[in-house]
Amino acid sequence: MTGSAGFVTNAAGRMMTPGYVDIHAHGSWGSSFDDGVQGIRMARAGHMMHGTTRQVLSLITNPLDVMCANLQTVRGMMGARPDILGAHLEGPFLALSRKGAHDPECLKDPVPEYVDRLLHAANGCLRQITIAPELPHGIDAIRRFAAAGVVPAVGHCDADYATACRGFDAGAGIMTHMFNAMNGLHHREPGPIPAAVEDPRVTVELINDGFHVQDPMVRLGFGFAPHRIAFVADAMAATDCPDGHYLLGALDVNVIDGHARLASNGAIAGSTLTLEKAVQRAVLELGFTPTDAVEAATLIPAKAFGFDRANPVTKQPLGLLAPGYAADVLLINPAIWAVEHVWCDAHLLR
Repeated sequence: MTGSAGFVTNAAGRMMTPGYVDIHAHGSWGSSFDDGVQGIRMARAGHMMHGTTRQVLSLITNPLDVMCANLQTVRGMMGARPDILGAHLEGPFLALSRKGAHDPECLKDPVPEYVDRLLHAANGCLRQITIAPELPHGIDAIRRFAAAGVVPAVGHCDADYATACRGFDAGAGIMTHMFNAMNGLHHREPGPIPAAVEDPRVTVELINDGFHVQDPMVRLGFGFAPHRIAFVADAMAATDCPDGHYLLGALDVNVIDGHARLASNGAIAGSTLTLEKAVQRAVLELGFTPTDAVEAATLIPAKAFGFDRANPVTKQPLGLLAPGYAADVLLINPAIWAVEHVWCDAHLLR
């Protein structure tokens, strides 16, 4: 295989896959996507080295003016960085009862004024926003964001089944990390999960680290919506770093044995997962077929935003190794499913 500078890579014995596409992660290598230009560069480098060639940058709940400034930073970097697909706002429109590791002081009801402020700041870079549909203005906000070309996601919510269905009918096209930060399955109170699973329009995120979702539920969840499950890392700054103290937004996080929890109350505070590890686990530990595991880290997340076909953001489509698709390629050691070489947009980066 020939690299961008004319070098030839011997791929003998290696498996070739499309580059991984992560639509929900917050950072890596000690930096967060909320940390300005340098923070984004560092965190993206961390994920790129593990095969995530394209990424939607997830921004944590902060005061609204901070979130607007962070959106503007992402917008400003996209012109020179084809690996940055845009931004995902995880907040501030979340249910207090399912806030997870988000600052409760910054949570808001998505009234039209706030929706307009975020859309204006994003200037076209906002791809996804997580919203609890049961909030007073939740359904209306989903409609407004969807009308602006954003894909709303149902998550961090306490919604009943009917309300979740209304959210998807209003334009929500994603479920944010199924099982986590939401009311679970109950035989008399179905909640939002069946609403997402039953709706063929919805892409369902899943954190396959064995910690956020234990293996029996990963297997069960993966079977709920065939060819609609997108592996996401939900990775925070401690990813690929030693255990210790880190920040998630303004909140203190302790990482012990690779697991991130808020110092204040022990709530899970994101992961230290990479999509490389998610695919490894799926194939080697859970017994998924390689095709299904790779699809969940490539084509399915690309489809969530229409990036699997020609579009104004990526130009060439993503998610497949096929004529006309972007030259995002991984060479993987098939024995251990480790990424050894990475090309993004035809440039050899590892």
